[in-house]
Amino acid sequence: MDTLRLRTTRRNVVRGVATTAVTFAFPCPSHAQSAARVVVIGGGFGGAACARALRKINPKLQVTLVEPNRTFTACPFSNEVIAGLRNIEAQQFSYDKIAADGVTVIAQAAIKVDPQARTVGLADGTSLGYDRLVLAPGIDLRFDALPGYDEAISAKMPHAWKAGEQTLLLRRQIEAMDDGGLVALAAPAAPLRCPPAPYERASLIAHYLKAKKPRSKVIILDAKDAIPQQRLFENAWRELYPGMIERVSLSQGGRVVSVDPSTNTLVTDFGNYDAQVANVIPPQKAGRIASIAGAVDNTGWCPIDPVTFTSKLVPNIHVIGDACMGGAIPKSASAANAEAKACASIVASLIAGAAPAMPKLDGACYNTVAPGYAFSLSGIYQPRDDIFAEVEGSGFTSPLDAPREVRMREAEQAQSWYKAITVETFG
Repeated sequence: MDTLRLRTTRRNVVRGVATTAVTFAFPCPSHAQSAARVVVIGGGFGGAACARALRKINPKLQVTLVEPNRTFTACPFSNEVIAGLRNIEAQQFSYDKIAADGVTVIAQAAIKVDPQARTVGLADGTSLGYDRLVLAPGIDLRFDALPGYDEAISAKMPHAWKAGEQTLLLRRQIEAMDDGGLVALAAPAAPLRCPPAPYERASLIAHYLKAKKPRSKVIILDAKDAIPQQRLFENAWRELYPGMIERVSLSQGGRVVSVDPSTNTLVTDFGNYDAQVANVIPPQKAGRIASIAGAVDNTGWCPIDPVTFTSKLVPNIHVIGDACMGGAIPKSASAANAEAKACASIVASLIAGAAPAMPKLDGACYNTVAPGYAFSLSGIYQPRDDIFAEVEGSGFTSPLDAPREVRMREAEQAQSWYKAITVETFG
């Protein structure tokens, strides 16, 4: 792909954050809709965007966003916080603008869903009625899936897979590590939130170590053989961090099967690794409220009808974002945002008694491996054979042999994408 086409493609993806929703036919508000109640559980890039879009589509809808945290801490770009390139405050957003749009924001945890009565139970004992419920709970970590590891141990061996205090803990541990120490990163098998993120994290940790602790190394113990954009990552590691990053794949014995927190040891199929800093990312599943609602199957994720995002297991419930089984569409902030706006249009149509439009979703992912050095992948996804499939010919990945000015441009576009998606969702 030539540079001009690269520039045009990436610009369109950034613009698409703000324009995806206009590709759907919005129903006209009617008097019959005035009392319709939509409850959205989860205030991340999926849930917050969906709640806001519902109000923009039809201001008569009674939209309630249920989210226990008063401040949202974004995962995209949180790897830069770990590497000391960014402050955590740049990741934090309030729900004030969403409330100003007419969304009722309830800062409590949802602890129960009764699909028959169409109610959501809250932590304080009260309940909310709904006509349609949208679940956007993100992921939960399967602490029980890795012997020796649990939520308490994450205070010593951080996962940093939910942005916030864990992000800062991992940063502090790396800053306190001796020069010559080993940072070991355990990457789980798919599916997981943001599949390229462990390798971006390893890259940015190496960037910090190269400047501050040059005798140190990063090892990635991986439960997968192939990874997204593998050759791009490997080329960048050879160019930027020669000898500093080692990746042990599944077939090489890299899968972590247990941990020993007393010695900071990661145990794999073929050997043990003692690390000064152990970043353990456990396997994942849909957020707990999805299971409580009955929307989770034996995979740990939520099967949906991709045309309407409705649960295949529970009526009148829609699932978006990382929690759903999306087929080819990745678990990412960009995908959650696109799903949110599509789902809002579909919910409004169903409430109005209209046929929903066929969703067509943009997804993009930027990976920053050093300041001023990034690459990306993107695609367009539509329902096909009961899942989301990538539209033929729509997939894009950064070229392997691009000059550094292209990598710099993509790093700038990554910053523009982050600003656009956060302003649209929370600003």
